[in-house]
Amino acid sequence: MIKKVIGIGNALVDALIPIKSEQILIDFELPKGASTIVSREKFLDILHEAEPFIEKKVAGGSAANTIHGIAALGMQTGFIGKIGEDVYGNFLESDMKERHITPFLLKGKHETGMAITFITPDSERTFAVYLGAALELDANDLFEEMFQGYDYFHIEGYLIQNYDLMRRAMFLAKQSGAKISLDLASYTMVEWHRAFLQEMVEKYVDIIFANEEEALAFTGKQPDDALLKLSEKSEIAVVKIGKKGALAFYQNQKIYEPAIDASPIDTTGAGDLYASGFLYGLGMGYNVHKCAKIGSLLAGNVIQYLGAKINDKDWEQIKQEIANTP
Repeated sequence: MIKKVIGIGNALVDALIPIKSEQILIDFELPKGASTIVSREKFLDILHEAEPFIEKKVAGGSAANTIHGIAALGMQTGFIGKIGEDVYGNFLESDMKERHITPFLLKGKHETGMAITFITPDSERTFAVYLGAALELDANDLFEEMFQGYDYFHIEGYLIQNYDLMRRAMFLAKQSGAKISLDLASYTMVEWHRAFLQEMVEKYVDIIFANEEEALAFTGKQPDDALLKLSEKSEIAVVKIGKKGALAFYQNQKIYEPAIDASPIDTTGAGDLYASGFLYGLGMGYNVHKCAKIGSLLAGNVIQYLGAKINDKDWEQIKQEIANTP
């Protein structure tokens, strides 16, 4: 039976801005390659400076990107988040419905959240995130019925700022019988909240995704050793190693899958779409090696575009490649 996947995360609009110099990152104290949550006041200052250079606006948020990718491959999906009563909130809700994602989008008091994404010439991305209404998502917003019927539950590490929310989401998902997938999301978040994350991983998480920096922050170890450490805590562990590909560990077997040949324009969403491919593969009942190949395929495709979405016209070709993947 084909499985169903539901995700929870910050429902955001991504504003994508290619930059030639890192000066604006320095001016606003934004660590390169990291995601920094900013106040409304600082967000407005950054937006005032950067808005003339916005090249593209798309539906975003880490877990939402992953769910979009899974839905594009034809699997049934849902998403839980909170939006504002505004044009951006309407945009996010309409986008999900059009892509056959069941939206559980609650309404908050503040504006819909936004992530200003600065993309440097080396294709690295740096985020200034104003969470807005997304920050209002609360443990009390969640109820058991949201999770019923879903086989996998994907949660982004960016929700770590609300321990009660993260704890209740995992509890309800596990109670409904879903396998829990966690993307660590940001090395800064891991550094600040390591103890709580370790508790959640040990108690609830079945599948864990991390990049090199996040794995180091979580385990204190480099990729190969970090993979082994993560595998002690979860059924499946994945460490993404950028242009070199990714490592996975399952049932005492280490798997290495190289990245596909690609000409990167923007690495935004590479990790999110890797998780899309991997979870889709699991939901289809494929072995972990094929799951890793599909993850690599999606990650390699998304970095060839600006933003965290693969062009609609490319999905049929991707589906054909998956069908032909051993």
